[in-house]
Amino acid sequence: MTESATDTIQSGGSAATAAGSTAAVRPAPAEAIALRNVTMSFDLGRSKRMTALEDFNLSVAEGEFVALLGPSGCGKSTVLRLVTGLEQATSGEVLVEDKAPADLAKSHRLGVAFQEHALLPWSSVRENIALPFRLARRAVDWQRVDELIRLVGLVGFEKARPRQLSGGMKQRVAIARALVLSPDVLLLDEPFGALDAVTRRRMNGELARIWEEQHITTLLVTHDVEEAVLLADRVVVLTGRPGRVRHVQTVDMPRPRHADITRSAEFRAVVDHLTDLLDVDRKAE
Repeated sequence: MTESATDTIQSGGSAATAAGSTAAVRPAPAEAIALRNVTMSFDLGRSKRMTALEDFNLSVAEGEFVALLGPSGCGKSTVLRLVTGLEQATSGEVLVEDKAPADLAKSHRLGVAFQEHALLPWSSVRENIALPFRLARRAVDWQRVDELIRLVGLVGFEKARPRQLSGGMKQRVAIARALVLSPDVLLLDEPFGALDAVTRRRMNGELARIWEEQHITTLLVTHDVEEAVLLADRVVVLTGRPGRVRHVQTVDMPRPRHADITRSAEFRAVVDHLTDLLDVDRKAE
C-alpha cells in the first residue's frame, strides 16, 4: 500500500474531491451509537479498582458495520456491554439512537449474539428463533421466523434440536434469533470465536451476505484481523488496558466482498497494517 493510500484510510475516508459545483451533497447518516469520553472501572475489593476503558470515544453511523480489534483484556466486550445497557459507565456518555441503551433494550431494539450461542437445548430451531417474541410478551410472528430461517440457510432444519446441529449452524440460529424482532442495532461479541477456521470463514461469508440484505447497524468484537477487514466498513483498534482508540481504519473496498478478496494485495496490506498496530501491545506485554 502506498503512503498516500494509507493516509486516506487512516483519515477515516474523510478526504473528498471536488467533482463539480453541481454535484449533489448527500446528508451524513445519523449517528446510531455514541460513546463520548467514557471511562469504565471495576471495584476489585480491598480499595483496588481496575480501569477497563479510559477516555474512550466511538461513533457508529446508522447502517454502518464497525469492528473492534484489540489485545485481550483491552475492554472490547466492555464496550458492547455498555451499549447493551448491561453495564453503566463510571463517567462519560453512552447513547444509542440518542437514547440511553437501557431504553432500547426494554423496547427490544437491540439484537445481541455472543460466542456462546445459549440456545435452549430442548427447543427446536424454529422455537429458539421465536424466543425473543415470547420474552417480549408479543405474539410470535411465524412468518418472520421462517423468513429468517431462509435468510440464514437453515431450511429443512426447522424441527432440529441444538444437539443435532453443527457449531456453525448453532451460530446461524443465534444470529437469526438476534434479528427476529427487527432490531435497530446488532451487537456481536466474537460470535464465531469457538468455530474451526474453515467453518469460521464460511460463517463470515454468511454474515456478510446477511448484512448486505439487512443493512443493520452492526458492532462486532473480534480478535481476527481478517474477519474484521472482510466484514466491516471501519475497523477500530484499541490500545491495551485501559482501552482507548488507537486507530480507526476505513476499509474502502467494494461490496459485496467474497472470500477471494482476502488474497488481493489491497486486502493483505490493510491486514498487515492492522496486525502491526496490534503487535505494538503484544511486544509491550
